[in-house]
Amino acid sequence: MNYASPTYVEETRIGFRFLSSFVWQHHVLRVAINDLKRLVGQPLPQGGTLLDVGCGQGRSFRLLQEAFQPQRLIGLDADPRSLELSRSEAEKERIAAELIAGDCASIHLPDASVDIVFCHQTFHHLVEQERALAEFWRVLKPGGYLLFAESTKAYIDSWVIRWFFRHPMHVQKSADGYLDMLRRQGFRFEDRHVSLPYLWWSRARDFGLLERWGVRKPPPPGQREETLVNVAARKPGIA
Repeated sequence: MNYASPTYVEETRIGFRFLSSFVWQHHVLRVAINDLKRLVGQPLPQGGTLLDVGCGQGRSFRLLQEAFQPQRLIGLDADPRSLELSRSEAEKERIAAELIAGDCASIHLPDASVDIVFCHQTFHHLVEQERALAEFWRVLKPGGYLLFAESTKAYIDSWVIRWFFRHPMHVQKSADGYLDMLRRQGFRFEDRHVSLPYLWWSRARDFGLLERWGVRKPPPPGQREETLVNVAARKPGIA
């Protein structure tokens, strides 16, 4: 990869390969989308326009199509090579995805033109997080959803992630930090729209092995450093 963006830190070679893997699609993407569906509640939003920001290699497209059945699916990414693979993935899955080369801090879509913004494990790559969030707000219709799934500073700053991946460390936030950022932008959500998964792959110290072996129980929320935060947030207004 040889692209450059002042507001985005590109993935490493290892990270790029990982994002094409079954593990990424099945154990990360699928689990996050299912959790976000639960947080939205019933009835799920269906149809309209869904924007996948930081769509990567398009491994989310089939899962999003099945979950929300958008009439229009748009994938946005800053990496030309990823967009080529996204195009191939969409063709393989027979999904009519539109692909945009661009930055989350400057999205080339009209105001209030999107029903759902899906932002999965993208935000921790962004240098201009406030600008990106303001763009999500701008393109969303009143009543539209931001489905936000992100790793926290506790995970991004772990040895395994620092060893294999690359991120702008000065902008990483805790779960509370991300929730506060969403609220400051104006997004609305209640406790029932937030989850703090404590998944095995986010436990860089031991990957949850001691708990799976029955040596100890996982610490409850409030007694641990949260590694992930999922939020189904809404832009106020009438959909």
